[in-house]
Amino acid sequence: MLKPIKWSLSADEDFAKLLEYLDRRWNAQVCLRFIIKLDNCIYLIQKNPNQFPVINTELQIRKTVVTKQNSIYYREKDNRIEILRLYDSRQNPENLKL
Repeated sequence: MLKPIKWSLSADEDFAKLLEYLDRRWNAQVCLRFIIKLDNCIYLIQKNPNQFPVINTELQIRKTVVTKQNSIYYREKDNRIEILRLYDSRQNPENLKL
């Protein structure tokens, strides 16, 4: 059974900014390809949330790579998946707030 997904406000904002950037810098086709990759990653997370590495043991936060530039940070909580951030890896990692 696939677990339900809940996006945090930060993840929603990350997604909107990323799509805006891709559309402005590249085109709608690139946006669509990214969305398909993102959907595939989310499906894998829903199917088996423990398959990706834990990057913060205290908060049980896991990370999966969507593209070489973007990663999803998430955790399993209350029998659902919380998407915490959709983060651009080209940014300074010290700016990542989970």
